[in-house]
Amino acid sequence: MHGLINKAVEAFVKDTYGVDAWRVIAHRADLEDPSFEAMMVYDNSVTPRVVDCATEALGVERGDFLQNLGTYLVSQPSQQAVRRLLRFGGVDFVDFLYSLDDLYDRARLAVADLFLPRLELREHTVNQFSLTVRSDIDGFGHVLIGLLTAMADDYGALVMLEYGGRQGEVETIAIALLETAFAAGNRFELGVRV
Repeated sequence: MHGLINKAVEAFVKDTYGVDAWRVIAHRADLEDPSFEAMMVYDNSVTPRVVDCATEALGVERGDFLQNLGTYLVSQPSQQAVRRLLRFGGVDFVDFLYSLDDLYDRARLAVADLFLPRLELREHTVNQFSLTVRSDIDGFGHVLIGLLTAMADDYGALVMLEYGGRQGEVETIAIALLETAFAAGNRFELGVRV
């Protein structure tokens, strides 16, 4: 697993629960170094082990922890690179949803050895969609629910999301778009201001 993902988990725990909580989790997860390097690649077993140790140490449900991580990745000012990558997907939330099929490739353009889950959006009606999340690591669907919730807020859309479970390597999310312009969205500019 790419260090960027592990570093995001570390930053989320530190910002949300504190540095002491991260030290306990890193110790329980038997990490050689309690601080992940963003550009290193780690064994795929490390991330699920850290998440399991985190949920156990913090006394939270795994799905809730991962969903909050997804929200954090979009809404936390220190994680603005993730939000920017996602906002390039479209001018409104519907455009953004359709861009999710390309997220894997867009992420690889930014970081060549970053392998995100494969996403596939299906439109069932004008307001009803489903998203399949294909990954050999369980839990990315919950991260996506948090991420989609935060992105809907960012665009000013009102959505209802429902986790459909996991079968094999595929998790599903049902998306009901209730209102595309429910609230004023957050400002987004193509260029970064200095």
